[in-house]
Amino acid sequence: MGHGGNVVMELKADHREVEEMFGRIKAMSTGGQELRDMVDEVTIELVRHSVAEEQYLYPAVREHLEGGDRIADKEIDDHSRVERILKQLEGMDTGDTSFRPLLQQLMDEVTAHVRDEENTLFPMMERACTPDMLDDLGDKIRRAKALAPTRPHPAAPSSPTASKLLAPGAGLVDRARDFVTGRGTS
Repeated sequence: MGHGGNVVMELKADHREVEEMFGRIKAMSTGGQELRDMVDEVTIELVRHSVAEEQYLYPAVREHLEGGDRIADKEIDDHSRVERILKQLEGMDTGDTSFRPLLQQLMDEVTAHVRDEENTLFPMMERACTPDMLDDLGDKIRRAKALAPTRPHPAAPSSPTASKLLAPGAGLVDRARDFVTGRGTS
C-alpha cells in the first residue's frame, strides 16, 4: 500500500502490484473463494489508489499542467467507470456467467488507464513539478491511501474537498467491515 518515493514512484509501484494481481487472476482456472479473495484484494488496492489520486494528484494536475482540467476530468471519468465495475463485481458470485467477462472488462479498463498515466500524465508532471513537489505529493498519496475506503462507493462525491472530508469515515467503516468478515486478509 505504501511504497515510498515521490508520487510517480509510489503510483507506479501500485500499478505493478495490481498488474501482478491481474496475472494471478488470469492464471486461475476456477472461480470460488480463491477468485473472490483475489478480486477483493484488487478492489481494495484500486479503491485506495483512486481515492488518493483524486484527493491529491488530480488537483495538482489541474494546478500545474496546461489543459490540466481536461486531463484531470478524463482521469476521474476513468476512475468512475472502474468503480462502477468494481461495485458490480462486489455483488456477484464468481460462478455467475457474466463474472469473468466483467472482470476482463475491469482489467482492460485499468490497464488502459495505467498505460495512459505512465506514458502521458506522469512524464508531464515530472516536467512541470519540482522534485520537492513530487516528493510532497508522494507523502500525501501514502497518507490518503492509509485512510481511504476499501470498497467501491460510486455515488460518493469525487471532488477533492468532499473526498478528504468523507473518505476517512467511509474508510473506517470499510476497514471495520473487512475486519469482521475477514475480507482482504488472504
